[in-house]
Amino acid sequence: MQLEKVVAYHKALADPTRIKILILLAGGELNGQVLAEKLAVTPATITHHAMKLREASLINERRDKNTIYFTLNDYFIKSNAAATEKLIYRGVHSEGDDGIMNDDCERTRESIIRNFFTSQGKLKHLPAQLKKKLIVLEHIVSNLEKGRKYTEKEINEFVKSFHEDFATIRREFIMHQFMYREESVYELNPPEMWTKWHQLS
Repeated sequence: MQLEKVVAYHKALADPTRIKILILLAGGELNGQVLAEKLAVTPATITHHAMKLREASLINERRDKNTIYFTLNDYFIKSNAAATEKLIYRGVHSEGDDGIMNDDCERTRESIIRNFFTSQGKLKHLPAQLKKKLIVLEHIVSNLEKGRKYTEKEINEFVKSFHEDFATIRREFIMHQFMYREESVYELNPPEMWTKWHQLS
């Protein structure tokens, strides 16, 4: 799962009232008025928090006339929790493999870069094969400045210096954990988080 989705999940949980709502809903479907009474808050407060939980896909809601009922989205709660664990520990079991950037891997990387980039450093086209694509993306993204926050416009201009299809490549940066995006601000992730091409068969 992408880092931004994991962050959004935890932001939705980062409020005691929202946690309490989820705990109450674990017992079954409840409407907003009942939740407000149980938590001693106003119905407007429940509406506000329910919106945050719904945006993160943690609850479902249904309307019956003028009453809105809420239920837990069990699948998303459990899958997001598992995704968080997987993201955190993603490099642990394969850590030893990182040292296997041997001569064969280096030759493979250099060959792909030669084949897919012009002598002027322009990308001819994005490879379809995942391993080759990751090598190309890693080569491009390595030119970004560590710790710097980039606007979407800056990332677009950066990518266009390599290839015109900036939207696709920008999206690939996020999908493969090369970069983290929040509210159209982009930042380079640590290399430990990048999808490792040399661990693919």
